[in-house]
Amino acid sequence: MEISWDSLDIEQLSVPQRLDLITAIWDSITEEDESLPVPDWHREELERRVASRGSKPSLTWEEVKARLRRKA
Repeated sequence: MEISWDSLDIEQLSVPQRLDLITAIWDSITEEDESLPVPDWHREELERRVASRGSKPSLTWEEVKARLRRKA
């Protein structure tokens, strides 16, 4: 199915609405297929970030989204 992005009028959405749309699209992809390949460089970057974080607490995805929405 070919989609005409212009026909979706995405520009008419507010920034928070567009972020919600991105989240909904991403969630639909991850729910549909858990077997998506992860490139080696993604794994390496994650390992690098975990190693550099040390004992600092990390944020949950929900906390990150809430922070982004407050800034929008």
